Amino acid sequence: MLTDTHCHLGSHKFPTEELDELVARAGEADIHRLVTIATNLSDIPTNLAIAERFDQIFACVGIHPCDVHETPEDFLPALREFAQHPKVVAIGETGLDYFHPAPDGWSDEDYHQRQREYLRIHYSLAAELNLNIVIHTRDRSGDRSFTDALAIYEEFSTKVQAVFHCFPGPFSQAQRVLDLGGLVSFTGIATFKKAEAVLDAAVQCPAGSLMVETDSPYLSPVPHRGKRCEPAFVRHTAEAIATARNESLADFANHTESTANQFFRFQI
Repeated sequence: MLTDTHCHLGSHKFPTEELDELVARAGEADIHRLVTIATNLSDIPTNLAIAERFDQIFACVGIHPCDVHETPEDFLPALREFAQHPKVVAIGETGLDYFHPAPDGWSDEDYHQRQREYLRIHYSLAAELNLNIVIHTRDRSGDRSFTDALAIYEEFSTKVQAVFHCFPGPFSQAQRVLDLGGLVSFTGIATFKKAEAVLDAAVQCPAGSLMVETDSPYLSPVPHRGKRCEPAFVRHTAEAIATARNESLADFANHTESTANQFFRFQI
């Protein structure tokens, strides 16, 4: 049994009327638990409603870095209230995104500074509520967002554990996360032919330090690349990584499930 530790079931690419079939297909693939991720204040209620509807679905709540410019500075009370919902298992997704250009009326410097400020607010809230945190980083070139996010994590690493989700880099970067007590999570990218460094990172990460996810509806793994991704597909990513690690799928599932249980502290 596996958990899809990061999917976006509130996405418009997942019509509400399809959710029952989507969850059923995941179950048929032995994906027994899903974590749906909210990215702004307006889609949190949608994701919480989905989590309430299905026993096997849990939620994370946060402001994605690409949404900070549309999120009011006084967002914290609302986020705090949402985060105390019984199906919420972590704060996020939050983080830093230096890939997308600054929106109209913002300089890159101001946009990135606001992302860093909001990230620190998320960490403080996670520490306050005894929750862990889901981190996004993305760069157009280099690794500045990753390095900046890691520096902020270091400020809070004794209070909050972070998972750097959709991990896209080599093991040398993953090791920097692990050195702070964090985790990394791998998507279908690990199955792509030109992503050998990502698969190598998944191979070198010790058991207990990695999880798997779809980030659906994005990043479908081989053999579904190019199609809309869905939670059932996390099995393909798990199989590819397990094979590369010379582990059985059952052994890989056992240690990644243990890691997911520890990180999200599932109550059901």
